[in-house]
Amino acid sequence: MSVLLTTKKIIKEWTDYNNHMNLSYYILVFDMGAEVILSKFQMGEHSAKTTKKSTMVVETHTTYNNEVKEGDEVDVFLTHFDHDKKRIHYKLEMHDKKKNLLSATTEVLSLYIDLNVRKVAEFEEEKKTIMDDFINKNKSIFKSDNLHFANKLKK
Repeated sequence: MSVLLTTKKIIKEWTDYNNHMNLSYYILVFDMGAEVILSKFQMGEHSAKTTKKSTMVVETHTTYNNEVKEGDEVDVFLTHFDHDKKRIHYKLEMHDKKKNLLSATTEVLSLYIDLNVRKVAEFEEEKKTIMDDFINKNKSIFKSDNLHFANKLKK
């Protein structure tokens, strides 16, 4: 089932009056998973602080498939990843760990940003190589169905 990024336990502060996780916290949990892969590609928090290069999300598509509640554990998987010279495109799935049930998905399009000037930049060769190696290693387990942003990469 693609690449496991993180496992999180749903805490009371993330739930709402409907007694399930509030939609804003789904995005938080997805973002925690995204940070794992961004760090692997040297574009996460450490990179933002040390090299002033990072990514900024410009578009998302999220589905809420099955509710999760306080105390549930969820796994966040990377199910698709691709890039062009200045964009990354990925899709994450959240699964209820105990029930092995799809809880939510989010598809993301991000731009690579030079934070010194706060403008879009092209990936350095080293980062392109890291991403390409990762794609080649994992492409057989990635899913390319139901993608909304694949046509936005300029290859």
